[in-house]
Amino acid sequence: MNSADNSSGSLDDWEDDLLRRYPCPQDRQPPNGKQADEFRSYDEAPEHVREFYRLNHQLQTVDVNRAKRDEFLKRDRRTMGIWEAMEFLNTLVDDSDPDTNLSQIQHLLQTAEAIRADGHPRWFILTGLVHDLGKILCLFGEPQWCVTGDTFPVGCRFDASIVYHEFFRENPDSDNQEYNSLYGIYSPNCGLRNVMLSWGHDEYMYNVCQDYLPEPGLAMIRYHSFYPWHSEGAYHHLMDDHDHQMLDYVKLFNPYDLYSKSEDPPDVEALRPYYEELIGEFFPPQLAW
Repeated sequence: MNSADNSSGSLDDWEDDLLRRYPCPQDRQPPNGKQADEFRSYDEAPEHVREFYRLNHQLQTVDVNRAKRDEFLKRDRRTMGIWEAMEFLNTLVDDSDPDTNLSQIQHLLQTAEAIRADGHPRWFILTGLVHDLGKILCLFGEPQWCVTGDTFPVGCRFDASIVYHEFFRENPDSDNQEYNSLYGIYSPNCGLRNVMLSWGHDEYMYNVCQDYLPEPGLAMIRYHSFYPWHSEGAYHHLMDDHDHQMLDYVKLFNPYDLYSKSEDPPDVEALRPYYEELIGEFFPPQLAW
């Protein structure tokens, strides 16, 4: 894959590892006809995946997250529309993924088309189309540990359910008393909208979309990699009533995110008019990135 810094493995290796940790349930057939164990699966994650998580857990500190927000949420790097951003993301082609030879734009369309086939609302279909567009951070020079990976709150104790929790021993915040309690810098039931999640493509794209998608779509984008919360039941002590409502939407979205990968490529040009019309219904022609 061509990216700014991919020293710890392919961009999609993290997603392959998710399939190892969260295999497709027996009652849900993957859309390409594969059984769950036919996707790439490991008895143990390969070393470069472990190295990715070591870097991620070591370097995702409160200070780093504040700096990343200051750097990237100015959104002063490019001006482009959603479809143009998809084509920009398409310059990231993963040659190392054994489960698919499809481009990034085809992955986005597969997710959206699976949601569309199940008859969900138009905003939901659009959310599936754009949810991973924040991976353009790679093209803005971000290393992989700042783009993908399970997300988690910073500024409070790292929950034991977070994958490779042992690597947090190397994180300076683990020795900071202000950040190393159950609530840390937060208060009980403060609401996840007031919690700083680890920096990555989810948090970036959530901010890009904030003025354009309904609350459930924004929750799907921001929390789809927050596996300690939506799949492990952690951090409920920080939730408010709004988060309890949004959790149902995130859980509804998650299977489309994980299991829509297929070797049956969507016809990009045939689908483009439908999706350009859908994009125009919610987004302006140009956005700051």
